[in-house]
Amino acid sequence: MSKRIWISRLGVAAFAACIVTSSALAQQTPTVRIRGTIESVDGNTLGIKTREGTDVKVRMTDNVAVFAVVKTSLSEIKDGSYIGVTGLPEPDGTQKAIAVHIFPENQRGAAEGFRPWDARANSTMTNATVAQTVKGTDGQNITVKYKDGEKKVVVPPDTPIVTFVASDKSELKPGAKLIIFGAVKKDDGSLEANRVNVGRDGVTPPM
Repeated sequence: MSKRIWISRLGVAAFAACIVTSSALAQQTPTVRIRGTIESVDGNTLGIKTREGTDVKVRMTDNVAVFAVVKTSLSEIKDGSYIGVTGLPEPDGTQKAIAVHIFPENQRGAAEGFRPWDARANSTMTNATVAQTVKGTDGQNITVKYKDGEKKVVVPPDTPIVTFVASDKSELKPGAKLIIFGAVKKDDGSLEANRVNVGRDGVTPPM
């Protein structure tokens, strides 16, 4: 192989590598989780006082999905339900639920798995399918399964249980509590969201 051809092929390979790297970086757009209170609604822009006390503005996309977070009961968690458990690890390896949200059927599989969470120090999130639920001495004992494993969860009687109800922008009012799971941080530092979850009737999203 001539030196010229070798250099040419090396250049093509390097260019292809740059394209792949650029594509990967583009797919890793930073996201921000926002909890707080709506202070203002100006068209597609929400003014929010965050849980940490800072003021942020989030622009909603034109096709933003708005979901009301509403109270429900432990009895709505059944075998086969797809749920998210905000929990704290117990010494015996179980998770003690501090909040549970029940996904609508059309959101089954959303963010499935077990991961660290920021509701409280050392908290976790498990999105999984209920395999079994039985009443225990300290509350409801639930076994949930996800693609990489399973967790045993204890849900104390006073645990907040909520679900998501599809809604619209009329739900977004000053004073309402919200959580945005993944606001996208744009190159200019602004924040954009294509989904907003807002508490209905005074509910603070507990997850």
